[in-house]
Amino acid sequence: MDQQPNNPLHGLTLEKIVVQLVDWYGWDELGYLINIRCFTHDPSVKSSLKFLRKTPWAREKVEQLYIRTLNKR
Repeated sequence: MDQQPNNPLHGLTLEKIVVQLVDWYGWDELGYLINIRCFTHDPSVKSSLKFLRKTPWAREKVEQLYIRTLNKR
């Protein structure tokens, strides 16, 4: 496996990213920052993962927020 030292998402699963964002922000704030239905209406990790795996543009927004949040911390 190739090493990717400059990729902050290397080795992370989408589930870990979503769980970490929920821990940092909570569902309400996460839904405000990324206004997608899976975060604003009856959110759960399972339903969010199902949507994000099917929707590349939404997954990209989640990954970008994760990277921005890492840079702030």
